[in-house]
Amino acid sequence: MGTDETPREAGLRHAEQRLQAAVRSGDVEALRLLLDDRVVYTGPDGSTVTKDEDLSAHRSRALAVEVLDQQELHVTVVGDTGITRVLAALAGTAAGQPFAARLRYTRTWVHTDGTWRVLAAHASALPDPGGR
Repeated sequence: MGTDETPREAGLRHAEQRLQAAVRSGDVEALRLLLDDRVVYTGPDGSTVTKDEDLSAHRSRALAVEVLDQQELHVTVVGDTGITRVLAALAGTAAGQPFAARLRYTRTWVHTDGTWRVLAAHASALPDPGGR
């Protein structure tokens, strides 16, 4: 926690870390609790995924993230709305095919019923800094 981080910002930072851990481990129950029922994820290719579709992909292991290496995390909170901006290197399998990517995520979170939940998320692919 930064020296000037508020308790609400610290809570959002912790929620983001829990989300990343749930993605890495395929913990569908934790994801269910961290994702708002209305969440929509927009992928680097512009496709969209709902909560049910995301949970199904993790449950069936159609999406299995084995590596999620957070390189940056920035947190902003205004009232009951929060934004996390994450830079991460990922590797795993999607639809049976191996993948590796460097992604920048922007997630919009809402604080309701005493907890943070993701309402919207977007990922953009970044080039490998090593040029590989």
